[in-house]
Amino acid sequence: MGASLEMNTQREQIADERNVGPDPGRRGMVGAILGSGMGLGFLALGAVTGLWTAAAARFMMPNVTGEPLEKFKVGFPGDYAKGYVETKYKQRHGVWVVHGEYHGRRQIYALRTICTHLGCITIWQENEQKFKCPCHGSGFYKDGINLEGPAPRPMERYAIEIADDGQLEVDRSKVYQEELGQWDDPACYVLT
Repeated sequence: MGASLEMNTQREQIADERNVGPDPGRRGMVGAILGSGMGLGFLALGAVTGLWTAAAARFMMPNVTGEPLEKFKVGFPGDYAKGYVETKYKQRHGVWVVHGEYHGRRQIYALRTICTHLGCITIWQENEQKFKCPCHGSGFYKDGINLEGPAPRPMERYAIEIADDGQLEVDRSKVYQEELGQWDDPACYVLT
């Protein structure tokens, strides 16, 4: 026992001279490994807590969208030549403004750009004079009546009227369906 005490004392003196700490041994290594693991665990716990706090804070904020107005003006009736399809309102408002014919009456109407099959956005094909769904091949005449593909019914119309200043005003809050006989309602077209 005395020899062992003397050895430990000599080791400590040599370690002091070299400025090196004592050998950590098994217990020191296990403590370092467990300490690192616990440190990583607490770090992960802090990160998850931070994410949940951020998600809860976002939940408390109102969902404000940059949706376009329900009512908007699209110009004067004289701006639309017979047979013309205005495409500039497609991106922002989801509307085709058409000066076409329906049941022998010339009229200006606003068609919803959504295909009645699965809700894809239709495109206007000027050279073929029809609306086409790029997803599943549905096609619609200029007046919105379905002519090909899986679309089960015609495109929908929005309300349109002449506003006080003489411009055409589209109201996207009112939708009209041809198969329900609603296209005969004067609120969904302007006679020309």
